[in-house]
Amino acid sequence: MTHLAPTAFTDLEFALLNRFQRDFPLVQRPYAALAQQLESTESCVIEQLQRLRSSGAISRVGAVFRPNAVGASALAALAVPADRLEQVAARVSALPEVNHNYERQHRFNLWFVVTAANPQRLHTVLQQIEQTSGCGTVLVLPLIEDFHIDLGFDLSARTDQRFTFGATARPTNAPDGLAITLDKSEQTLIAALQGGLPLLPRPFAALGLPERQVLMLLARWLDHGVIKRLGVIVRHHELGYRANAMVVWDVPDECVSEVGQRIAATGRVTLCYRRNRQLPNWSYNLFCMIHGKDPAEVKARIAALDELCQLQRYPQEILFSVRRFKQRGAHYAPTLETTDG
Repeated sequence: MTHLAPTAFTDLEFALLNRFQRDFPLVQRPYAALAQQLESTESCVIEQLQRLRSSGAISRVGAVFRPNAVGASALAALAVPADRLEQVAARVSALPEVNHNYERQHRFNLWFVVTAANPQRLHTVLQQIEQTSGCGTVLVLPLIEDFHIDLGFDLSARTDQRFTFGATARPTNAPDGLAITLDKSEQTLIAALQGGLPLLPRPFAALGLPERQVLMLLARWLDHGVIKRLGVIVRHHELGYRANAMVVWDVPDECVSEVGQRIAATGRVTLCYRRNRQLPNWSYNLFCMIHGKDPAEVKARIAALDELCQLQRYPQEILFSVRRFKQRGAHYAPTLETTDG
């Protein structure tokens, strides 16, 4: 897909991309509210968002849910022989529960995120991948604690500036790691949201529930941290952030939370979280994602982060992304009605 530089956009498009990745208006006519702020018209805002979606600059206008707030998810990895990588990756990507799937530079070279309606279904999907891939044990690395999960990008920033918009980290873990219980109407709304809000004058009235109920549910989920952000979801690779690395550290358990919070507070990472180790194959428990325009920029960011947070004392590995096989928002609807067995 074409990589789109900021200069490829009109002023209105750039403002939509850069200013509204969060805090989307919860009103009957949200695109009219955006138009008022931008001194434009509702129809023009909708038209520009349609163009941005068609060009690949955005994936949708919609919600990003806190991990494990709805359903269950885990990061997982396989060590795949090079001559079978595309075949195995295609098989993994074909599963509706898989929303991200990347090749990374490591012995464990295929990394993917599995999201399901419940832990039982998650376990079933991971077992299926292990059995059908023929690549041995799947590394399963569930989230324990999140320090910063955002993937918002300030497209006007210079390369030495922060990724985020000045926000500090605020952990929002669900109690005991459990998902919220969804009633039928909430399941309906989750299913309708997965593809994004309709680009219609009254999008909240087109989600299968009464408009007022939709607005109340979204406001409640945002207030409780179930939804991390609601807004324009950009596709970073298409916008020029073509290099990214997953950086992992082996940090003593008694201080990993403090170190993770310190990293997140710098605003220099797009993701930062603690995950389980899986010994003897995987000893790392602290993860972050760093994005940049090219590998050199990413390496410079990592070096600066190491120095700023005094991370040199901890064993570290850097896993650069090589290929993106699949990237989309988590889909819950295919398995919401699934029961164990």
